[in-house]
Amino acid sequence: MSTLVSEPFQALSLKPVFSASGIKGKRVTALSPQGNALTDFIQTAIAEKPDIDSPFSVLDLGVVMGLLEKWTTKLPTVRPFYAVKCNPNLALIGALAALGTSFDCASKAEIEAILSLGVSPDRIIYANPCISESHIEYAATVGVNVTTYDSKDEVEKIRKCHPTCELLLRIRPPQESGARTSLGLKYGALPEEVPELLSVAHAAGLKVTGVSFHIGSGGGDPQAYKGAISAAKSVFDIASLLGMPRMRVLDIGGGFTSGPEFDVAAMQINAAIQCSFGKEELVVIGEPGRYFAETAFTLATKVIGKRVRGELREYWIDDGIYGTLINIVFDYATVTCMPLACTSKPENPFCRDSKTYSSTVFGPTCDSLDTVLTNYKLPELQVNDWLVFPNMGAYTTSSCTNFNGFSSSVNSTFLAYSNPMTPEQTMF
Repeated sequence: MSTLVSEPFQALSLKPVFSASGIKGKRVTALSPQGNALTDFIQTAIAEKPDIDSPFSVLDLGVVMGLLEKWTTKLPTVRPFYAVKCNPNLALIGALAALGTSFDCASKAEIEAILSLGVSPDRIIYANPCISESHIEYAATVGVNVTTYDSKDEVEKIRKCHPTCELLLRIRPPQESGARTSLGLKYGALPEEVPELLSVAHAAGLKVTGVSFHIGSGGGDPQAYKGAISAAKSVFDIASLLGMPRMRVLDIGGGFTSGPEFDVAAMQINAAIQCSFGKEELVVIGEPGRYFAETAFTLATKVIGKRVRGELREYWIDDGIYGTLINIVFDYATVTCMPLACTSKPENPFCRDSKTYSSTVFGPTCDSLDTVLTNYKLPELQVNDWLVFPNMGAYTTSSCTNFNGFSSSVNSTFLAYSNPMTPEQTMF
């Protein structure tokens, strides 16, 4: 992992950051009048390392810290378990681990990554309602002792492979939230299935300690939390009627975004917990992924090809929808970019006051579906100029492929540390 080191300066106040290998870049001491600190950071990385591997990303750890502070302020009773599937970048999960965050893992590999950082296994929930037996056995050997379930067959696997594991019953929320990605079709017990699933686990000698749900990923209707939390309380009550030990854990899932809608969601969650559970002793956890990852990463890609057809400009870049920009397809992301013409216009790399053209941006593969942007307004660029994409941390590098022989995901991650601030303040 590459690291660019800089001195504090105005706007973003980048502080020194070191990689595991101890690589140190030259210092950045000024902010150009045309850019902001993050884009200047990227421009300096390109200028100081002309043979830089491309594409590359910048992880702003200050954004991560700001988001954690926001979470703690808005959801003070909810313990965050970062969803590793969203972005397993070691610098990100290492920072979150150091800040005391716990982790939602869905596979053996994710558990191994978290444990490799020295994280205690009691800070991991194995939040996958369907796990292969060998992976359950692995969880037992390393001391990961909490998982989710929503079927009788899963109970039998856990009884056989990890009988001391605590269970959270995953339920399907009663209300569709309109989230970008719905999970209800695949996971979650129906209301009529709950009593039997509780009874089967209890009869198997397993301890069901709580309930989990997920309203969907990517900004669902916050009103859905009210019904989901009320449904979870009903499961708590059913368990008590069945003579089971009192439940104590409520897992409200993930899917949070970090914009203003998070404040609304937090208000709904806090009110719903108070309404359904009152002053009951309760451990509440959440599984934020994109909340921490999405706005903390910025992607820099190089223009590797160009074609002009009248007023239309067509560009090829060295990343695309089979690489880091796969979030366009699988996460329904709407991406934006800004030009960084540091090769063709070093005197005006941000192309201020330049004429813009309707442009198409293609990825590097031979598939015509590998189209990143269409009818997008960009200034005239040349080969070896750059395009910079903000908000590129959620379901990007974790989902990319090597299709067509292109290893299209980012080759290097530069670390920056800004003054903790909201994502809105770091937008281009």
